[in-house]
Amino acid sequence: MKILFLTDNFPPEINAPANRTYEHCREWVKKGAEVTIITCAPNFPKGAVFEGYKNRLYQKEEIDGIQVIRVWSYISANSGTIRRILDYLSFGFSAFWAGLFQKTDLIIGTSPQFFTAVAAWQLSFFKGKKWVMEVRDLWPESIIAVGAMSNRAVIAVLEWMELRMYRSADKLVVVTDTFKEKIKAKGIPAKKIKVYKNGVILDKYRPAAKNPDLVKQYNLEGKRVISYIGTHGMAHGLSFILDCANTLQLKRPDLVFMFVGDGAQKNELMEKAGKESITNVIFVDSVPKEEVLDYLNLMDIALVNLKKSDTFKTVIPSKIFEAAAVEKPILLGLEGETKGMIEAYHAGEVFEPENQDSFMEALERLCGVTCDLEPYIEGCRKLAWDFQRKKIAASLLDELKLV
Repeated sequence: MKILFLTDNFPPEINAPANRTYEHCREWVKKGAEVTIITCAPNFPKGAVFEGYKNRLYQKEEIDGIQVIRVWSYISANSGTIRRILDYLSFGFSAFWAGLFQKTDLIIGTSPQFFTAVAAWQLSFFKGKKWVMEVRDLWPESIIAVGAMSNRAVIAVLEWMELRMYRSADKLVVVTDTFKEKIKAKGIPAKKIKVYKNGVILDKYRPAAKNPDLVKQYNLEGKRVISYIGTHGMAHGLSFILDCANTLQLKRPDLVFMFVGDGAQKNELMEKAGKESITNVIFVDSVPKEEVLDYLNLMDIALVNLKKSDTFKTVIPSKIFEAAAVEKPILLGLEGETKGMIEAYHAGEVFEPENQDSFMEALERLCGVTCDLEPYIEGCRKLAWDFQRKKIAASLLDELKLV
């Protein structure tokens, strides 16, 4: 089976879309599928092309048996609405033209970059091939939720296109049960929508002792580390976490908050920490893929947080699976489906987003004097075991063969 997969993010980028696509495609290749990825030069989230790559019109490489085609796009940092739209549009356009010349049995386009899915939709039409839309985010609903777009005319056009793609796709693959229900409510038949949640490669993410060099580098001896690892974007509500850290400076000198990654809001967050003299926070730039595991194991508590919004009740952040795999209890600022999952597995504690009292209570349950983390650790083990990426990828490939 030949699969043509369009995605705006792919390794060596290490965000959630890149990881999911790579890990699924790697497993499909192992099972005999021929997979071709069309993506752009790696640049997320700083908008700077990674060392060893160039933003060329067309270039090819092979990664773990996956054929990777990188096409030109207008590259910008993950900030600024107009520049990001140009980024997304240019990649969609280039991916469409490159895809016209690839032989395939099936086309897959993944969101949340909306125009990536549009390119896959149009390729399906011009090549006369079936296509699958992977819905990793409800777009444009999610960008409305963070205030990134308010023009009703533009939103109406995007919502019309969204519905057209849902109807056109031969199969919709979504990452949460709530996504399925929301798309069903738009009149799309339930049998067309399949749920394949995110997961984790257990032989890649594994618990280990803290790296003593990192402990020394960041002066963490005797400290409990609460880490957020991921994009510092408009959706993630990290300014609220800084406010909580500020409140805790004198009350809990044993606690340190570590923010690892980059994004549109990072400079603002660093300026806020400096201006308000928040000294129990450490900012770390994005680290290479091979170092991520060290930073996961450096933390004592994994922080997963989003802004308060009904839209975000539908999502399940992939970082909870990686934290569970390294057996780090999760401090979750999110309601909805993810909250139910964390509570069902007893893999951490949940607080109401942007509610400081709720945050402090959840933190005390995880980091109080008499707290026993072992039950949470056992819950993490069970969660990670039930959401092994290999099993999910194999099941999804079987589904794709039926399209």
